[in-house]
Amino acid sequence: IKKRLFWFLHNFYVYECEYIFLFLRKQSSYLRSISYGVFLERIHFYGKIEYFIVVYCNSFQRILWFFKDNFIHYIRYQGKVILASKGTLILMKKWKFYLVNFWQYYFHFWFQLYRIHIKQLLNYSFSFLGYFSSVLKNHLVVRNQMLENSFLINTLINKLDTIVPVISLIGSLSKAQFCTILGHPISKSIWTDLSDSDILDRFSRICRNLCRYYSGSSKKQVLYHIKYIL
Repeated sequence: IKKRLFWFLHNFYVYECEYIFLFLRKQSSYLRSISYGVFLERIHFYGKIEYFIVVYCNSFQRILWFFKDNFIHYIRYQGKVILASKGTLILMKKWKFYLVNFWQYYFHFWFQLYRIHIKQLLNYSFSFLGYFSSVLKNHLVVRNQMLENSFLINTLINKLDTIVPVISLIGSLSKAQFCTILGHPISKSIWTDLSDSDILDRFSRICRNLCRYYSGSSKKQVLYHIKYIL
């Protein structure tokens, strides 16, 4: 299944690029002089993409994002799937259409369109693998010194921000009767049968596992609240 999905994603990308190649050839007087054979062959597919980038840099003073950024990320975990791509809304709608047909045709699995949600990471955050993830825009200001003149360079950087979902964590600890719904620690009657060292060992092991799992979070202050509960 993994190999078939990989070839599906790759063939989709090749199909989209080839379609745009032929469209640009009809629109450009410079590209119209090139024979159809150059556009239809797929042996030197990635070399053809590099050629288009050079043409657009020299002739049109711009680069199509479709040829410049073609990375497609696929993640699957416990029945949830995330497909991420740097593209337009039209491209993502095409992905939605192709994925539904892929599941129905190859796996004979009826898939509902309403179960696929398209969101822009710059405007939304999503929950996955126990994190709340979103894309933040950070401004990086660098002072550049050239001879006697100095100037500031303001660079905009997109950063993937991962936050610990402290409310859901407290809710899980509350269901396990480690604390109240407000996060206040509580005691259990069964703990009276355990020694102090056993209780501390169990709590420290849970706390250590949580801290290790959420060590990739950009804001670790909320983990101190969890340590207080445990």
